[in-house]
Amino acid sequence: MTLTDKSPTTDEIYSTDILENTIRETMPEILNILLVDRTTSTSKKLKNIIWANENYISYGTKMYAPTAQMKPELVTGKMGQLIKPRALKSRELQKERTKTKAEVFTPIWIVKKQNDEVEKDYLNDDLETYVSRIWLEITAGEAPYMATRYDMTTGEFVPLNERVGFVDRKLRRINAEIEDKAEWQRLVVEAYKASYGFEWSGDSLLLARENLLYTYQDYYFDKWLEKPVYGLFEDIAEIISYNLFQMDGLKYIIPMTEKKEKIVEVQMSLFDDKAGEEQWIIKPGKRVKIMNWKTNKMEFFDKGLK
Repeated sequence: MTLTDKSPTTDEIYSTDILENTIRETMPEILNILLVDRTTSTSKKLKNIIWANENYISYGTKMYAPTAQMKPELVTGKMGQLIKPRALKSRELQKERTKTKAEVFTPIWIVKKQNDEVEKDYLNDDLETYVSRIWLEITAGEAPYMATRYDMTTGEFVPLNERVGFVDRKLRRINAEIEDKAEWQRLVVEAYKASYGFEWSGDSLLLARENLLYTYQDYYFDKWLEKPVYGLFEDIAEIISYNLFQMDGLKYIIPMTEKKEKIVEVQMSLFDDKAGEEQWIIKPGKRVKIMNWKTNKMEFFDKGLK
């Protein structure tokens, strides 16, 4: 089964704003996968990433609350235009995000310079070693250090040969060196399994996951002149849902899960008055887990750091 019966349109290939409605209509289960939070989910019940900001609370104080899960129906249908890349958000919202979350995005030329500096020691790696090297983008936003599908400051689409993310670099080498489709897919899977990123805000995380998914399609189409079959798309989406995760990077926990509670200790005085002394206790948040693909087991992100 292919995603559609025809090749992708120009609008599909060169789109900056990936519409959740499009994913929902052409790939029914993919959006569900991209919204999953692997730390809080169990084998019996899946849970989604949370909004972790108040930018959409005007659409519903309960459903769009910072601690509420992002559900497919909240970002599709009549709400299909809700989630937008930072470059396409209003100036007011951009300023608000910068003020409240210190959210800024790095120009491509800086991303290139920094990734070049990291990559210079690996340029002589054989292909297998190169694609298997583990990279992590911290406070990823829409993940430009992983994949630069569009310019984060202008929103303009970036051609494949000008992309500078570390996933871009891996896929570009695979496209240049591999001619067997099965081997191509195997190496691409390894590249994605070795590429990680974390982000606080749920909307940015969803955009990052979408960008990584469509980056896969971009390089697949560039190499094979056709779209990947649904099953391959689903496999990559699952890896992405594990490797791009929601986290408070200072505490290694799911955002907003740490709780501060007030307790009052009552003490008897010499005059039989009950004097109350207020104290605050902090209940630790939910520690983030990530997938160790070598063991195929989830591990705490901060394992070995404490």
